[in-house]
Amino acid sequence: MKAKSYVYGQWVEGKSEGAPVSNAVTGEVICHVNSEGVDFNKVVSYGRDKGGAALRAMTIHERAEALKALALHLMSKKEHFYQVSSWTGATKADSWVDIEGGIGTVLSYSSMARRELANETFLVEGKTDVLSSKGNFVARHILTSKPGVSVHINAFNFPCWGMLEKIAPSLIAGVPVVVKPATVSAYLTEAMVQEIVASNILPEGAIQLICGGVGDLLDQLNEQDSVTFTGSASTGRKLKTHSNIIANSIPFNMEADSLNCSILGLSVTQEDPEFDLFIKELVREMTTKAGQKCTAIRRAIVPANRIDDVISALKARLAKVAIGDPTAEGVRMGSLVGLSQREDVKANVARLAQECEVVLGGNDAEFSVVNADAQSGAFYPPTLLLCKNPKNSAAPHEIEAFGPVCTLMPYDTIEDAVHIANLGKGSLVGSIVTYDDQEATQFILNAASYHGRMLVLNRDCAKESTGHGSPLAQLVHGGPGRAGGGEELGGIRAIKHYMQRTAIQGSPTTLMAITKEYIAGARTYTDDKHPFKKYFEELQIGESLTTHRRTVTEADVVSFGCVSGDHFYAHFDEIAAKDSLFGKRVAHGYFIISAAAGMFVEPSPGPVLANYGLENLRFVSPVGIGDTIQVKITAKQKIKKTKRPDEDKATGVVVWDVQVFNQDGEMVALYDIMTLVVRKDA
Repeated sequence: MKAKSYVYGQWVEGKSEGAPVSNAVTGEVICHVNSEGVDFNKVVSYGRDKGGAALRAMTIHERAEALKALALHLMSKKEHFYQVSSWTGATKADSWVDIEGGIGTVLSYSSMARRELANETFLVEGKTDVLSSKGNFVARHILTSKPGVSVHINAFNFPCWGMLEKIAPSLIAGVPVVVKPATVSAYLTEAMVQEIVASNILPEGAIQLICGGVGDLLDQLNEQDSVTFTGSASTGRKLKTHSNIIANSIPFNMEADSLNCSILGLSVTQEDPEFDLFIKELVREMTTKAGQKCTAIRRAIVPANRIDDVISALKARLAKVAIGDPTAEGVRMGSLVGLSQREDVKANVARLAQECEVVLGGNDAEFSVVNADAQSGAFYPPTLLLCKNPKNSAAPHEIEAFGPVCTLMPYDTIEDAVHIANLGKGSLVGSIVTYDDQEATQFILNAASYHGRMLVLNRDCAKESTGHGSPLAQLVHGGPGRAGGGEELGGIRAIKHYMQRTAIQGSPTTLMAITKEYIAGARTYTDDKHPFKKYFEELQIGESLTTHRRTVTEADVVSFGCVSGDHFYAHFDEIAAKDSLFGKRVAHGYFIISAAAGMFVEPSPGPVLANYGLENLRFVSPVGIGDTIQVKITAKQKIKKTKRPDEDKATGVVVWDVQVFNQDGEMVALYDIMTLVVRKDA
């Protein structure tokens, strides 16, 4: 059997037999992997011309809706993925992280995009910058989809999550993907891509899969393409310095394996809950995926007077971990992904042992496995090493055994812990387990520059914490130095990574036309029909209404104070108000915006269903008793919402720019309101 690539709309089998890939538990050959015969120039062209064109024609919300539908489809097929995943040596819990964790990441991105981004084909970022004294020359930043492809070169340890966490932001950005999984676990990625293709949810060309080598793929890329890589630092550096990557300044994001650390706080005693939390977290990170995680704890930095206690506690807990066939009942740790990976771990443990003491496990350890053969399968025992002088030993800060291996390191002060942690020269994640907030602050602020993510774990958050080794869609996943210097995930930032940010300059009216958002100073217009009587489609950006005037009276101030309970001296104490920065009694700010609503709202039933929210409120100038206010509202932005099955009417959100002026034409309040407005098109 051969693993197949999915390229230019068809499944393609490699011409030669290719590399054999074996079941990690039994050693039996599952398939052969080879990409010989794939036309990589055609792959890139097909992605750009077919997939890219289709994605760019969709709005961001339409792309996000497609991903939501895809995630739900994949979830319905998860049992098949679990079965295949066990061949990689992963337990059910390991597979849950990879499969359902990956699908959950797609759902998270879909939700973030629909909740936080406009329903357009592009993004508008940040505020308007006024570039001239009269405000007739302004600038904004927009992000547009690049007419290229994003190439994702993934590591072996998370064949599903590693793919899904990259394709989600790329597809929402409107950029098609070319996925290249690691050969040793490519068959699981292939199984999931088969379901993606069969679902017909994504546009043709939006995703392509390469099982096998990348050939001359990188030579086919240009300045509109991008590459993301997850794997070893050495391989990443080799790809990053590819001549075509450098020549065309092709964006290259690298997330490399790193020597992540976890610190047991100096203040923690053996009786504290934090001691047990530290032990549990270390064991979990050593045994989940048999330690084959880029975020796993490789260095455990422990107060010198707690080293013996930690070793004893770890030995006791690790002794209870059953190793073997991941499908067997009671097994908590499966095998490494393959025999070659086991040899690699053995070699690196041997190198570490030259400067460290093996206190548990190691290359010569005897251990039993459940329902499997320890030699035929790629099994390796949980292994603890002790580096007694970590500040003067290089190996544990430079050598990573990518398996169930962790090195313990003693320290005397928090300054020592920071120094030792930073010797890793850049990590994806670091953590400290402590109930002392001052201790946590000292460590975080001095070690953060060497880490992409940091966790403070204690009794208050332990039950809900996702743990040291769990990247989340909302948070940055990456790190400086050895960790690659790149960023993955990170919420909306990850979507923007695949887009081109461009500054545009011009008049407010022209930029309003381009961005589809009202800009102060742009031409506005009005007609005889109140804008709140118009359906979503009828409203135009820049449509404006200026209200009648209203004079603020003392009765207004007194009545609002009684209703709200706000009797602040500036509203009620004549003498104190005179001595204040206002120089007189003033109306409540919230009275002004309440009165403004009464002035611009059309009260009879119509297409406006509800006030959807208020943002960016600023009280610019005080309004005194006897001042007269007037309101101008302008349609600023329209966001078309997807109609849910439980909704009676299709709707959209209209964002209104609201400006309140006094009798001298001075602005006294400025804010945005959002209204939920009925659509006629559905």
